[in-house]
Amino acid sequence: MVCSQIDYQFKSKEGEEVVLTPEYKKDIVDQFKLHQNDTGSPEVQIALLSKRIGYLTDHFKIHKKDHHSRRGLLKLVGQRRRLLNYLKRTDVMRYQNIIKELGIRK
Repeated sequence: MVCSQIDYQFKSKEGEEVVLTPEYKKDIVDQFKLHQNDTGSPEVQIALLSKRIGYLTDHFKIHKKDHHSRRGLLKLVGQRRRLLNYLKRTDVMRYQNIIKELGIRK
């Protein structure tokens, strides 16, 4: 089965289930963007990766033996870590803000 659009489900701030549709991604981008046309800044990428990591973490609470997807999760965590290290190296204040906003521990 081939999907034309990948849907990830998350909990919104109100606790209701949200699907990571292009509209939801746009909301995340709007929240973390640095300027009007920003879609690729480290903050935006880290926020999107964090949402996917959160979804997969919940997925593994139910599907404990899904080792194939667990490898994908580890790759996402590694990518997010590299972006965080880059941000820490280039601008410590932006790094601290994104850590605090997303609740990521370091």
